[in-house]
Amino acid sequence: MAISSLPFILRLMLCFTLSFLLSLKTLFNGLDSQSISKSLAFYELHSETEEGREALARAYELLHVSSDFPLVELQGAMNRFSSSHPLSEREVSLIEELGAHLPNRKLKGYKAEREEEILLLPPEEIDLGKGLVLSQQGLMRDLLQVRSYSALLDLMALQVLAHLSPQSTPEEKIHALNRFIFEESRFRFPPHSLYAKEIDLYTFLPSVMDNHLGVCLGVTAMYLALAQRLDLPLEIVTPPGHIFLRYKKGEGHINIETTARGIDLPDEKYLGVNLKTLKLRDIKEVIGMTHVNQASTYLHQGNFEKAVAVYQKAQPYLPKEAMVQELLGFSLLFVGEKEKGKALLKEAETASEEGKMLQENMAQDYLLGRVDEEGVQAIFMEVDEKRESVLEKQKKLHLSVERWPLFRAGLEHLAVTYLQLNRNKEALIYLNHYHAIDPENPVIEYYLAALYAERKDYNQAWRFLKLAEALTKKRGYAPKTLKELRKELIAICPEG
Repeated sequence: MAISSLPFILRLMLCFTLSFLLSLKTLFNGLDSQSISKSLAFYELHSETEEGREALARAYELLHVSSDFPLVELQGAMNRFSSSHPLSEREVSLIEELGAHLPNRKLKGYKAEREEEILLLPPEEIDLGKGLVLSQQGLMRDLLQVRSYSALLDLMALQVLAHLSPQSTPEEKIHALNRFIFEESRFRFPPHSLYAKEIDLYTFLPSVMDNHLGVCLGVTAMYLALAQRLDLPLEIVTPPGHIFLRYKKGEGHINIETTARGIDLPDEKYLGVNLKTLKLRDIKEVIGMTHVNQASTYLHQGNFEKAVAVYQKAQPYLPKEAMVQELLGFSLLFVGEKEKGKALLKEAETASEEGKMLQENMAQDYLLGRVDEEGVQAIFMEVDEKRESVLEKQKKLHLSVERWPLFRAGLEHLAVTYLQLNRNKEALIYLNHYHAIDPENPVIEYYLAALYAERKDYNQAWRFLKLAEALTKKRGYAPKTLKELRKELIAICPEG
């Protein structure tokens, strides 16, 4: 019988059915053939169709498991990375079985159930995902929740592995990780207004996985936990106030900048006038750094008791870290424990920080009597993108440097507030004051050279540039920043 001879309603239904089948086929053909989660999601929606069954078979193939494994029980878990939808014991056990072949299973730290066990292990034996969650166990309800986050990392790693072969190179693993984290899962850097107030929320692994938002340390730690599951050896690099990853490749290396979707930035982008080399970290130190981020939030908020508690929690992971000693030392001063605070500041004052030509001088100024506790507190005041917050900090810093005119960090931070307000003339006043009491800081000399060049006072610009160059040359360093400023000055006003 010809279709045209059928009743209208039957013809309409037949056309609709044909259209649905064609669109379903089109949808199936358009699926990422290497995405486990998308294959399972498609099966969940269309389990009664041939395409749905093909999608399920594809998921089994990608996971390299036999058809008797109850994969359909993990349909929801594959697309759920949130503590608001916790995994069940059954789901966690199934995921752990799926990931039993992952390389992190060989690490002693994978079997740890308490933070104390992590602290006893050498860095090379720590499973970072498990270590991070156990160290943040105050956020966890029970061991099942700890296992859940570890299992979710397994799921993520398995989905990355679906895009790789056993012969995949490290470069291919990096590309697959970048694609999964930044394109498929869309992990992003949070707006400044959010992370400035609650940086710990965007640092701790559970929060980063829940919200798909993280600062450099949060996303880098997650990336590294996944790399352990992919047998991808990465170095951990920490310029001041930042962290990124690196893969050593023969004589060269590939940098992985997690705040910019994993792109490879040259080392020079991270170096500065005072930073000659980049510092490498180990996995245990990364765990400690997450607590330093949280403690620093409390310090900036003026909640010094909590800052002390969390810096102390970070100490076992970073026992020789001058920055932690200094920040904990000041926090102890602020809560009235002066003897303990001074003892830590004395240790921090004599410690050298790898890669830096000059060390921080705030502890030294305090111990020399050039500033008191109240003056130092002004340095730690939080500033956001609002003009009012800059003005408030500027007011406190003015009071500090009026009382303590030799307080170098106070002068530098006060100058920075004027730069933030585009008031370069006032910034020059305080930078020149700094130079008068300490002409050995190449960063200050560079700031002065750049600001005088901007104001077209080229004689002064050349003067301070030469001073900065002499200071860095004395320490065997020729920063790219100074070379670029010299080139600009030559183009505008040749020397002499």
